[in-house]
Amino acid sequence: MKLIPKSKDKIALTLATLITLGLFVFGLFDLLDYLFIKVILFTGFGFLFIIACLYAFKNKAEKNRLEDTPQDDFN
Repeated sequence: MKLIPKSKDKIALTLATLITLGLFVFGLFDLLDYLFIKVILFTGFGFLFIIACLYAFKNKAEKNRLEDTPQDDFN
């Protein structure tokens, strides 16, 4: 079992899951009133937002066919 995810998708999914579970658990036990808990959760959300923006700027559209040699799908 790998504890540290290596792909960007798994990192974002792990952070989103931890933030969601954190909000649920801390809200369930009425711990969201503490400043320290709010700082941890909002820092996690900010980190997730930065990762998502960096991934979106790096992501480039890929074309399946080359423009130099177009092919007909009916042949």
